[in-house]
Amino acid sequence: LKETGRWDNTLVIFTSDHGEQMGDHWLLGKCGYFDASYHIPLIIRDPRRAADGTRGHTVDRFTENVDIMPTMLDVIGAETPVQCDGASLVPFLESEGAPANWRREAHWEFDFRDPADDSAEKRLGLTLHQCTMNVIRDEKFKYVHFTKLPPLLFDLEKDPGEFVNRANDPAYLAVVLDYAQKLLSWRMNHDEQTLTHIALTDEGPVARPSPRH
Repeated sequence: LKETGRWDNTLVIFTSDHGEQMGDHWLLGKCGYFDASYHIPLIIRDPRRAADGTRGHTVDRFTENVDIMPTMLDVIGAETPVQCDGASLVPFLESEGAPANWRREAHWEFDFRDPADDSAEKRLGLTLHQCTMNVIRDEKFKYVHFTKLPPLLFDLEKDPGEFVNRANDPAYLAVVLDYAQKLLSWRMNHDEQTLTHIALTDEGPVARPSPRH
C-alpha cells in the first residue's frame, strides 16, 4: 500500500472469524461456548485525521464482527442498510470514550448440527433442530442456553476459566432468570434460520428436513 501510494487513503482492518481451542478445556479446534473460540483480535488502522487522537488506543468494550461492515460504510460516508445487526466503530476511532448506548454484552450462536452427519444427534439424543446453543456474555457472567439440554452459567469474576457451572445453584437463580430473559429478547430480534439446515459438502449442498419440537 505504501509503495503504491495508497497507505494514507486506506482503512486497514485485521481480524479473524473465530479463535481456536488449543488444548483449552482439553479441546481442539473451534467449538462451543468458551472464550477461546470467540474472543478474537480486531485491529483497525484509520488513516483519517479524525482518528489521530486514538492511535494505539485499546477498546475494552464488547465489539463483534457484525460491526465491521457498518464501520467501513461509516468511514466512506455511506448509509448502513437497516438489515445490518452491527454498529459502526467510528466513535471509538475518533474518541477514547464509548457511545452512551453501546452494547454491554456480547451474543453468539453455535450450531453443532450437521445435515450431512447425524453423529451429534445420535450421541446426544437430539433432533437436527435441537443441536444449537445461544450465548450471552458480559463482564460478570456467561449464560449458555441449549435448545434441548440443561443451561450453563459461569461466574466470570470468580471463575474466569469457566470450569464451574452455576446454573443449578440456588444462589444464582435470579441471575439465570435475568440472563435467560435478556437472551430471549435478543434472540427474538435475530430469528432468521433460512439456511440453517443446509451444509456445503464436496458433493454439493446437502439439505435435510427436521421436525420442530
